[in-house]
Amino acid sequence: MGVTLNDIAKKVGVSPSTVSRVINGSAPISEGMKKKIYEAMQELNYHPNSIARTLATGNSKIIGLVMDTNDEIAYANSFFNRSVYAIEQSAQKNGYNLIITSDNGNTNSPVLDLIYGHKVDGLIVPVSGLSNSLLDVLKKEETPWIMMGESSEPKEGICWVDMDNRQGSESAVHHLLKQGYQNIVYVADHLDTVFTQKRIEGYRNALYEEHSGQKGNIINYKEDLCYLRETVSHHLSTYGTDAFICSNNVISYHILQVLKELNKNVPCDVGLVTFDNYPMAEYMTPPLTAVDVNTYLLGKKAAELLIWKLQNKSCVNRGNLIQTELIIRESSKKI
Repeated sequence: MGVTLNDIAKKVGVSPSTVSRVINGSAPISEGMKKKIYEAMQELNYHPNSIARTLATGNSKIIGLVMDTNDEIAYANSFFNRSVYAIEQSAQKNGYNLIITSDNGNTNSPVLDLIYGHKVDGLIVPVSGLSNSLLDVLKKEETPWIMMGESSEPKEGICWVDMDNRQGSESAVHHLLKQGYQNIVYVADHLDTVFTQKRIEGYRNALYEEHSGQKGNIINYKEDLCYLRETVSHHLSTYGTDAFICSNNVISYHILQVLKELNKNVPCDVGLVTFDNYPMAEYMTPPLTAVDVNTYLLGKKAAELLIWKLQNKSCVNRGNLIQTELIIRESSKKI
C-alpha cells in the first residue's frame, strides 16, 4: 500500500488536514511547518494524487499554452521558444505544470477539451492563436486567461502583455539622430502584423517630433534580395539615406551585404540598427546596435499575470507593455 496523508501527518506530528492544506496551498501555513512536511514527503517518497486533488479543490495546477501544433515554423522560432521556456520556469516556480495545446477551430479542438473538461486552471493565448470562437468559449466558461501580444482590434475585458515596439523604434531614431544621421529609413517585413505597425508608428513619431516633421520612408523587405538591393541603392543615391533601422537580424545581414557591395562604410557612411539582439547582432561585422526585444521577459510576465489571476481570483483587464532596451554597438557610432 502506498504512503498516505496520515503517514506524513504522523511522522511530522500534525493533523492530516494540515498536510492537505500545505499540498493544496489552501490556507496559510508557516514556512517552518511547510519545510517539515515537504521533507517528510520526500523521505517517504509521497506523491500527491493529482486527480483526487483536482476533485477536492477544483484546481488542476496546470496552465495551458495555446499554439498551432501544425506550424513547424512556430516551434523553430527561437524567440517564441524563449517565451515558452520562461512560461515553463514561472509555472514550475509557482507549483503549476505547463501543457501545450492547440485550437483547430473545430468542435473537437484540443483546447476546447481542456476548457470544458476543467483540465487546466488557465490559459496563455498568443494573439495569433485567438479566434473569435475561442474567445467566446473563454468568456462563456469564465476561464482565466492572458493574451500574449497586442491585438490590432482592441477588445474590452482582455488582459494582455506585449513588448513596447513603439518605444523601441523611438529609442533607435533618437539615438541615430544624436549620432548625426539625418535620413533614416525603416526596413520592415510582415507589414500586416501589429508589432511591425507599432514599430513603424514609433519610427515616424520620433522623426516627426525631432526632425522638422519628417515622415520617413519604409522599405518592405518582401524576402526578395534583388528588390532589396535595388531599393537600398535607390534610397542611398536619390534620397541621401544615411541610416537604416531593420526589423530583424536577417534583414540587417542582407543590408550589410548590400552596403559592402556599394562600398559604403558602416558606421562612417551609413548607420545601422536592428531589432532583436538575439541571435546574431553582436557577431556581425561590425557588431550591430540592437533594440533588444526580450521575449523571455514577455513569457515570464504572461505567466506571472495568469498565476496572479488564478491565485487572487481577480486581475485588472488591461494592456501591459514591457520596455525594450537599446544596446549600442559599433554599427551606429558615427561620433
